[in-house]
Amino acid sequence: MTAQIIDGRAIAEQLRRQVTAEVTRLRDTRQLTPGLAVVLVGDNPASQVYVRTKAKQTRAAGMLSIEHSLPADTSQDSLLRLIAELNQRRDVHGILVQLPLPKQIETLRVLEAIDPAKDVDGFHPINIGRLASGAKAMVPCTPTGCLLLAKSVRADLAGLEAVVIGRSNIVGKPMAQLLLNENCTTTLAHSHTRDLAAVVRRADLVVAAVGRPELVRAHWIKPGAIVIDVGIQRVPAGNGGTRLVGDVAFADVATVAGAITPVPGGVGPMTVACLLKNTLQAAAAVHG
Repeated sequence: MTAQIIDGRAIAEQLRRQVTAEVTRLRDTRQLTPGLAVVLVGDNPASQVYVRTKAKQTRAAGMLSIEHSLPADTSQDSLLRLIAELNQRRDVHGILVQLPLPKQIETLRVLEAIDPAKDVDGFHPINIGRLASGAKAMVPCTPTGCLLLAKSVRADLAGLEAVVIGRSNIVGKPMAQLLLNENCTTTLAHSHTRDLAAVVRRADLVVAAVGRPELVRAHWIKPGAIVIDVGIQRVPAGNGGTRLVGDVAFADVATVAGAITPVPGGVGPMTVACLLKNTLQAAAAVHG
């Protein structure tokens, strides 16, 4: 193994300390406490874990944490009424509705109902459009975290050839836009890309966000490239148990890459830290 291991846990902890310090300053000088409201509909076990983690870290940063857990059969109208109430609350600066939602609820309708200024997930069409136009916007947390991890290796990404594998609205598309804003030459690859390995092999920076375990292999990677692995899946292990892996075959790719994120401990910790960062920015913006 020759690659530098990018420690997402350490970088996320540093970001959380910065956010906590600024929250303290706002509280002491402006009597302002940023507030984050998280709404969970249903009892999806993974979503429950994410929500508990978000609430715990929100409180640890000195912010107000407001949690709403709704039953799985909650109607769309009921959820929209709750969002409207949260939009009006002066102590709520960020609103996050945990995805996925039950089938009776239209996800886009819910995301559009959130006040764009409180859309700390960065999924509202207005924020998506502002990001695409290069204007100031709430940016989705996972792509923001990926960018910070890449810049921890190389502060100036301008001129690099970057390839993003995966075109989801949550990661792939905003990630490509962020890299364009950093003056990278950016390719957004996907399941219909011809000779995907050859496309990826051109890249100085690879962001893998396709959801296919260990898809990216060493022969796909340009020697010395920065590799950011967004994927996380549980697969069978040789001992009859399971193990967590990403979209990148870590041990294989680490023999070629210049720097690489592990799974777990890479992108994952950054997502919640960037959520806290977005909530702080939303509170600061409301109060000038």
